[in-house]
Amino acid sequence: MTTLPRPTTTLTADDARRIALRAQGFLGAPDRRAGVRGVLRHLGAVQLDTISVLARSHELVPYARLGAVGRKTVEAAYWQGTHAFEYWSHAACILPVEEWPHFAFRRRAYRDRPHWNHELPEGVYDQVIKQLRTEGPLTSTELGGAKKTSDWWDWSGTKVAVERALMYGEVVCVERRGWKRVYDLAERAVPEALLHDELDDTECLRRLVRLAGESLGVGTRADIADYHRLKGEQVDAVIADSGLVPVEVEGWGRPAWADPAAVATPPRGRHRTTLLSPFDSLIWERARTERIFGFTHRLEAYVPKPKRVHGYFAMPVLAGGRLVGRVDPAREGRTLVARQVTLDGPKAVPAVAEALVEAASWVNCADVRVERVDEPGLREPLTRELAVLLG
Repeated sequence: MTTLPRPTTTLTADDARRIALRAQGFLGAPDRRAGVRGVLRHLGAVQLDTISVLARSHELVPYARLGAVGRKTVEAAYWQGTHAFEYWSHAACILPVEEWPHFAFRRRAYRDRPHWNHELPEGVYDQVIKQLRTEGPLTSTELGGAKKTSDWWDWSGTKVAVERALMYGEVVCVERRGWKRVYDLAERAVPEALLHDELDDTECLRRLVRLAGESLGVGTRADIADYHRLKGEQVDAVIADSGLVPVEVEGWGRPAWADPAAVATPPRGRHRTTLLSPFDSLIWERARTERIFGFTHRLEAYVPKPKRVHGYFAMPVLAGGRLVGRVDPAREGRTLVARQVTLDGPKAVPAVAEALVEAASWVNCADVRVERVDEPGLREPLTRELAVLLG
């Protein structure tokens, strides 16, 4: 059994919250020159999801940090050139291409996996690789088929083969076109200096644990493991050699680790006011969000409508380094509709109004309409504040 070093640094809960906000790009001046690619490298992973309300989640993540960066600019930053690839990290994520070697451990695990949900027809895998070599990049439809029926599990043999090749690392998703993955051979898409599986499993894990700690600023074992969906025992095996330092956070009641650079410099600067995607890495882990912000966050898109509390795609509102409410948004023409708004008291009204107006401008809406406010007495102050900001 490994004996972990005792923490030499104690952080208050507020210290930890500010360190986490800075690490995630919400405290201090944003690095606009580095742009979207800088956000991606800073976070280490940007989660993808099919839901699109104001925009898709991978667009909302840089918007939340940089402000109204153009949506075409976001897509180009991810996919033009060899800057990123898509792979299984926290979930399906866009990852900086520099992290390709770090996922060798996962590619090896997939290659050694004995059982799969989808049967791979004989000969189809080699045919897919041959077709991509000759014609690629291609979508699964262009390769010859995606699904045999509308059921998500009923993949064609071609779809099974190309997804297996993606997991093995022989194929890479080089962009999303109409939300379909576009596949190419890794040997063409990944820079030669990075296209290798030379790192052993221990080194892959050590690097990913270090990167997760840097992206979080400070986190528990579970926080760090969750970032790239590692197992707790995998974190335990390498964390002492990861370069992260043990810390004690008041009120957390469990061991924590921090990026040494994060604890060396007190976090200061301007706080961002914005709507957050439910899949934003600041809040994607519910237990951590509750521990840091005292805020219970749950995506209700897959909850039956009568059982929803805050709405289909409720987006938490970040202001002053706190989560001060949430908005379930929609669009009707050039109007952003706040179908349901939850406010953490009257003091949250200006921040929620500011976040709504900025988001409306970003998605080319000229107006904001509020339908329901959970605290009815705050509806009039919110609509008045919106009217002032909209001019």
